[in-house]
Amino acid sequence: MEAIKAYLEKNVSLSEADWTFFSSKLVYREIPKKAKLLEVGAIEKHLSFIKIGIVRFFIPKFENDLTFGFCFENEFVSAYDSFLTQSPSIYQIETLTPTSIWSLSYEDLQEIYAHTSIGNTVGRLAAENLYRVKAQRELSLLNDTAEQRYLNLFEQRPELLKYIALKYLASYIGITPQALSRIRKRIS
Repeated sequence: MEAIKAYLEKNVSLSEADWTFFSSKLVYREIPKKAKLLEVGAIEKHLSFIKIGIVRFFIPKFENDLTFGFCFENEFVSAYDSFLTQSPSIYQIETLTPTSIWSLSYEDLQEIYAHTSIGNTVGRLAAENLYRVKAQRELSLLNDTAEQRYLNLFEQRPELLKYIALKYLASYIGITPQALSRIRKRIS
C-alpha cells in the first residue's frame, strides 16, 4: 500500500484522515500471468493501481489480437471508459506477468469523491495517466513511420521492449510481427 500512498503524495497533500478513508476502501489482489482482468462485454467495476506486474489492453480477433495499450508497476489500470459509464467494455484486459494490484470499486470511488479532499485528484490522476499513454500512441500512429514508432518505444517506454512479446509490440505499433522483425534487423 506504500507505493500507492507515495504516488498520491507526489501529486497531492494527503491528510491522515483522507489516507485512512481511502486506504480502507482498497482491496489487494494477486493475479496470475495470462489472467483476464476484464472480458469483452463485461462492465469494468474497478480502478486499480499496479503494485507489481504488466497488463495488456486488446481487442480479441480470430487470428491476431489488436493490442493497443499496456500498464506497468505504479500505474493505474482500468477500462476507464467502461468504468466511467458503467457500460460493457468492447475490449479485454489481461495480465502478461504475475500481477499484484490494489483495487477500488466504482461504488467505493464515489464514496471517496464525496468524503475526502483527495477523491477528485485520485480520479484525475488515473484519467490523466491513461489518457497520456493513449494520446501518445494515437499521435504516433498518425504521424510516424513504423520504424519511427518502434524507435520511439526505446525513448518513451523502454519497459515495453524488455518485457513484452514481440507479437504484442508489433500489434501495438500497428504492424505485423514479420514487419517488426525486418525493422529490428535493419536498425541493429
